[in-house]
Amino acid sequence: MKTWVARKEDVDTGVIPRKWYVVDADGLTLGRMATRIATVLRGRHKAIWTPHVDVGDFVVVINADRVNVTGKKRQQKHYHNYSGYPGGLRSISFEDQMERDSRRIIKQAVQGMLPKNRLAKRQFLKLKVYPGAEHPHAAQQPEPLPMQD
Repeated sequence: MKTWVARKEDVDTGVIPRKWYVVDADGLTLGRMATRIATVLRGRHKAIWTPHVDVGDFVVVINADRVNVTGKKRQQKHYHNYSGYPGGLRSISFEDQMERDSRRIIKQAVQGMLPKNRLAKRQFLKLKVYPGAEHPHAAQQPEPLPMQD
């Protein structure tokens, strides 16, 4: 018996179907939710997972502005952005980032859990985050993503 390995052609031709999942971030803990989302984006939840092929599914996150964090992270956590120039380090707190753009918090948490390579950049594009309850992906018929497996 030979071992079957997924190929890029299998994904492109539809031999390996891609599902769409929706996650309601209302009341969920940021890190735990991001871990589950990263697993689905990579395809690690499937039996056919292959490290060098993107076999993951699409994930739509709604209510990004209602995500929770544990402890005192709401006041103490900071997001940094460095321009590359002297004195170019900008820092913004979690609360200020939530007011400015809550989608970036979830995207940054998930992206930090993906590998640092070209494949992860393609996998990250399958993540769609929206601050409210509406999203334009109803035609794909996303099903709810169970947070525990």
